[in-house]
Formats: sequence, structure tokens, C-alpha cells
Amino acid sequence: MKKKHVFSGVFVLLVAIISAAVFTNSQETNLNQAARENASELIRSYSPIKGGKDAKVTIVEFLDPACETCRQFYPFVKSALAAYPEKLKLVVRHAPFHQGSDEMIKILEAAKLQGKYWETLEIMLKEQANWTEHHKAKPELIWKYLVGMGLDLDQVRKDMNSHEVVARVEQDLADTKGLKVTRTPGFFVNGKPLTSFGYKQLKVLIESELQKNY
Repeated sequence: MKKKHVFSGVFVLLVAIISAAVFTNSQETNLNQAARENASELIRSYSPIKGGKDAKVTIVEFLDPACETCRQFYPFVKSALAAYPEKLKLVVRHAPFHQGSDEMIKILEAAKLQGKYWETLEIMLKEQANWTEHHKAKPELIWKYLVGMGLDLDQVRKDMNSHEVVARVEQDLADTKGLKVTRTPGFFVNGKPLTSFGYKQLKVLIESELQKNY
């Protein structure tokens, strides 16, 4: 009887492992298919871009400024750009998945109209703990950190609610659905989604595309 119980336990474990593997493969297939079918949604004309102008390898990152993991990944992405300044570029898309993040993204888009997108993003990420609470964004707390960086804050407050900025936020969110981005940060390298999440996996995907194109 004891052997039967052991065998049953092993069998259940094997079924669980196989099911998990099948689910993972199916998920990867769905992500890759969505990326192929919706390739035009990866980059929009208004998307912030940083890195080599003629770079043959492009990282597209769907980012939520209130996402702690996005803050943790940002130095890693910056170091990759610094390591390959002419071969690599970064395109940021916005995914307001946290409560209140849409307002933070509007501020970013308004700052972009003044040529201060990247500076504003870095301040937001650096001070993230001071304007978020229980993973919720509190936009009213960010303003004091934006003083002294050359932004016309009165103009930012006006522009962040303009039709142009609101439309960009809505478009980015719509594109997350088409590309099946469900968490942040969400990465694509030359159109290929990062299906297994982690620093090492992203590094491998970037280096693979660099080897293919250079």
C-alpha cells in the first residue's frame, strides 16, 4: 500500500511538471505570435528613444514608473546602452498598470514636450519610494522633486491634460493588450519578447541579437 502511495505521488508530480512545461511553451508561443502579428505596435512615432541613432539592435521596454522592478532594471538597461553606445538603442513605452500611474506618465509625456523626458524619468525612479504607497502612485508628491531641473512646471500641469498627451497614454495602454504585455517591465529585443523574465535572460537575448547583427 505504501509503495502505491509513493507511486501515486510521483505520478502526480510528473503530471504537474509536464503540465507546467506545456503551459510555459504555450505562453511563449502566444507571446511570440502576438509580437509578430502586432509588430507595428511596438514603436510609435512619439516614443522616447535613447542610444545609437543607427543601432541595429532595439530594446523596447514597457515601463510603469510606479513599478519597483522597473526601477531595479533601469540601471541594468542603462549599463547595456553604455556598453554598446552605437549598436544598441532603447525605446520606452508606458504601461500604467499601477493605480495612479497614468497621471505619472502624463507628467513624463508633458516633460518630453520640453525635452526633459529622460531627466524626469530618472528623478521619478530615484524618488519612487517617496511618491508611492503600497504600490499606488501619489502624483501630488512628485512635484517638489521636479523643482530645479529646468522644467516649466506650470506648463507641465497644463500639457499633461492636453488631448495629445492623453491620447499617447491611451495608445500605449492599448498596445500592451495587442502585444500581450501583462506585467512590467516588459521587454522586446528586435521584436522578440522576453518570455523568461530575469537579468540573465535579458542579457542573453540582447547579446544574441548583437551577434546576429554585428
